[in-house]
Amino acid sequence: MSKYADQAKAVFDFIGTLSKENPGIAEGFAKMHHATGEDKALSAKHKELIALGIAITIRCEGCIACHVKDALKTGATQEEIVETIGVAVVMGGGPSVVYGDKAYKAMKEMM
Repeated sequence: MSKYADQAKAVFDFIGTLSKENPGIAEGFAKMHHATGEDKALSAKHKELIALGIAITIRCEGCIACHVKDALKTGATQEEIVETIGVAVVMGGGPSVVYGDKAYKAMKEMM
């Protein structure tokens, strides 16, 4: 398993722990995640790309790992992910270049 796949697994494992320790929070998060992940006006793929762009700009490495994984799972291409990284860099400046690199490496590891 790759570094980024391990990070994504760790996030999901902690959600499992949280569901035991604080079930209300975990259930609420899961319900919200499910509701926003459905295809509606925006496809699940486009929502994952938006989430990835936000993850890059807020500099959340665990979020990057999870949303790269889910973007790929929903059919995002390398070109779409690279374009998403570009939008994040425009919005987030220099720090987004650093975290965009992490997203790119995560994508390459998980493809």
